[in-house]
Amino acid sequence: MSRTRFAAAAACVAAVALTLSACGSGASSTSGSQSAAPAQSAASGPVGTLTAGVAYETTNYHPSNTSSALAMGTNWHVVEGLWERDLATGKVYKALAADDDLKKISDTEYEVMLREGAKFSDGTPVTAEDFVSSFKRTTADGNIYAGMVNFIDSVSAKDEKTVSIKLKSPFSLAKERLVVVKVVPTSASDEDLTKKPVGSGPYKYDSITDTEITAVPNEHYNGSRPATVAKLVWKPLKDDTARTTAAQDGTIDVMESVPADNASLLKNSGLTVDRAKGFGLAFMIFNTSKAPFNDARVRQAFHYALDLDKIVKNNMSGEAVAASSFLPEDHPNYHKAAVVYNHDVEKAKSLLAEAGVKDLSISLLTTDHPWVSNLAPQIKSDLEAIGVKVNLQALASASLYSDNLDVDNPTYDVAVAPGDPSVFGNDPALLMNWWLGDNVWTQKRSFWKVSDPTKFEAFKAIMDEAVTLEGAAQQKKWDEALDFVSREVPVYPLFHRSLLTAYNGQKVQNFKAIGMTGLSLLGATVTE
Repeated sequence: MSRTRFAAAAACVAAVALTLSACGSGASSTSGSQSAAPAQSAASGPVGTLTAGVAYETTNYHPSNTSSALAMGTNWHVVEGLWERDLATGKVYKALAADDDLKKISDTEYEVMLREGAKFSDGTPVTAEDFVSSFKRTTADGNIYAGMVNFIDSVSAKDEKTVSIKLKSPFSLAKERLVVVKVVPTSASDEDLTKKPVGSGPYKYDSITDTEITAVPNEHYNGSRPATVAKLVWKPLKDDTARTTAAQDGTIDVMESVPADNASLLKNSGLTVDRAKGFGLAFMIFNTSKAPFNDARVRQAFHYALDLDKIVKNNMSGEAVAASSFLPEDHPNYHKAAVVYNHDVEKAKSLLAEAGVKDLSISLLTTDHPWVSNLAPQIKSDLEAIGVKVNLQALASASLYSDNLDVDNPTYDVAVAPGDPSVFGNDPALLMNWWLGDNVWTQKRSFWKVSDPTKFEAFKAIMDEAVTLEGAAQQKKWDEALDFVSREVPVYPLFHRSLLTAYNGQKVQNFKAIGMTGLSLLGATVTE
């Protein structure tokens, strides 16, 4: 799923974004082979072809608005922001910016110098005006990216190589959020950028079709992370079995999104399988415009009803951790929430009784992602154990949103779906505001802003203050926000999952798995 036009509705873009998965920290690996030494010639430059089997498809590669898992992953190699994020470590590093940090003029004014000699792959210099026009594309009406940089009041070109940035109020995460803004030529049309973007990154697109995307080194790149192979190839293979077979027979060198049950097959075929923890999750969302889901006690009861340990063990093959907070336990800002939903049938029944709820019958919607729809039978069983009658319905993501949530008067009850905005950034404000901020999720899907404006505004005030703070003071506010949403749960994770990636260790070196959809092939080398 992806948008094919730049000005598509925000609701559609947000639905597309649900195919994404999260930023990871430390990966562990198991291997059936020993890695060979890289064969890279300094004289000849990058050598070899690296072929990746990816789990998603798209027709929209526009760097300023796509939220397709495939396009996001391929664009990491082709386009740059002022800063970029190392997807394996989470650390932000300078890309088109000449310096490690913004130059502070005042608490709300900054300047950024562009990297000397930076050029797009068509040979034209990157200018400050290119950043300004790219920012305008990013913040266009209906763009889901806009909310991530709405702390910026204005940007302008001070001169050809200097960008001036004015904030609405102090915002301590400005550099991290500017990663969202990918710089493309002012002269490029949105139609061209959607089909085949031009960027200033280490690689440039060679061809893009429905069955294969290829990229080759950008000869004009002069940044810190140059191309390391002569050709990158991404093959969209949505079917898990097809990707697994392609990895086993050597059609692909790297496999995205390895099903946990297939890990041993791949290891036995001599492949390395890496695990990376991340933010990627399955969440439960309630239609709070309907009774009894407008009562937080009912929402809490549903979470207490679920035996997440059993779900993780049986349905996720142990490759997930039950949520003890909105953030995963390995997140740098993790805080164990005030309410942790350990399996407690009696607590769930008690909460329903307190809310005056009995003989409740619901429709539970899920997406048809196999790992998500596989959760539904156990969720149904757990909810029926507390006296809730459940009718299950698995839908394609497009149908879940366009036909059930993103309609004029949504009548759905409860839904379970996957999501992960951490490909855009990893700070708590971005992650929580994705589902709980002043956007389509709270206005049109959970209706939390509409059904309980007092609670919504209280949460928003906590978040607005947190982003102005730093250090311990900021963490204290994050903790307050995490406690708050653990009590209200209009949208809340069931668990955070690990992502498994497989690769041919005999051929591929310096590859690092990441805990989100997409594959980062920057720095990887191959032997032929």
